[in-house]
Amino acid sequence: MDFAVIADIVGSRRLADRGDAQLAIERTVLDVERDYGRAVRRLAPTVGDEFQGVYGDLTSTLTALLLLQLRLPAHVEVRFGVGVGEVRSVASTGDRAIEDGPGWWAARQAIETVHRLEESRVPRARTWVTGGDEPAPETAVVLASVNAYLMVKDHLVGGMGDRARRLAYGTWLGRSQESLAAEEGVTQSAVSQALARSGSAALFLGLHEISSNLPEGLK
Repeated sequence: MDFAVIADIVGSRRLADRGDAQLAIERTVLDVERDYGRAVRRLAPTVGDEFQGVYGDLTSTLTALLLLQLRLPAHVEVRFGVGVGEVRSVASTGDRAIEDGPGWWAARQAIETVHRLEESRVPRARTWVTGGDEPAPETAVVLASVNAYLMVKDHLVGGMGDRARRLAYGTWLGRSQESLAAEEGVTQSAVSQALARSGSAALFLGLHEISSNLPEGLK
């Protein structure tokens, strides 16, 4: 099973410095690969403001995308559409490899869903997972639960400032509150309070619960 990811930049046409945002995303992808490193093929720029990548399981996909959101500066946001399904190569005489398949079709559906949600009732929606047009009933039930978590996750991350995101990312890395406080120039108590206010513990606990209960075909 493949997990194809299509990402695009939120409000790319309105950014004061489009190039700076592009470089920030590319640096962040490398940071997450260094710290987590589970991509089959890490997210890379394609055309316009889009990126594409592939993961081998849903746990790695969800974890990597959460870390990317936390690692990015708050003024640079990215949407993610995740498609569950086969990714296959297509014969071509071009210099770049061409891929197609149900995973990519589903990823396109997923990111279109994020756009619709963002433009309607869920303005902080940034991530969606789909198994395509007709997923198996058991897969559909699992993905519905995953997407319920993602809506809440995106709302929490969307409300975080730069410091809260840095602290959440550092906590995931296993750094102590004392070391994070020294780096931020604040007290350990201030770090503890900021983490509690941001809901970062709920983000990671929710991710752990979702990942721990995935069926073998998705884990």
